Amino acid sequence: MSHRKEKLEEQIKRIVSELLIREIKDPRIGFVTVTGVDLAKDFSTARIGISVLGDARDFRKSMEGLQSATSYIQHRVGKSLGIRITPKILFFPDSSIAEGTAMVHLLNTLEASEKKEECQTDSDDDANHE
Repeated sequence: MSHRKEKLEEQIKRIVSELLIREIKDPRIGFVTVTGVDLAKDFSTARIGISVLGDARDFRKSMEGLQSATSYIQHRVGKSLGIRITPKILFFPDSSIAEGTAMVHLLNTLEASEKKEECQTDSDDDANHE
């Protein structure tokens, strides 16, 4: 991957994240995180990964809000980057954060059940020694 492409992807991620925090006030857009940007080799499109905190309804509403703000976001990205051709912005769901959270929850649950089993085993051993 070219250094210029990586640099542009990071800049787009930062710009879009800042727009979502500071400028875009659509009430449909909930707690949205930009997880990454995949810029086409010819820089014509930028696929922006989005993660939304909440349920499927929150996600759907946030995506609707993002779709309606896409032309504004695209305009601001082009203006900020100062490149000749502004990439077309496409948002797509990225479930990696939700999957990671679920994995951490699962690991915590397993750890808690192992500790519970250890405590029961220890108390059983104590009862057998008396």
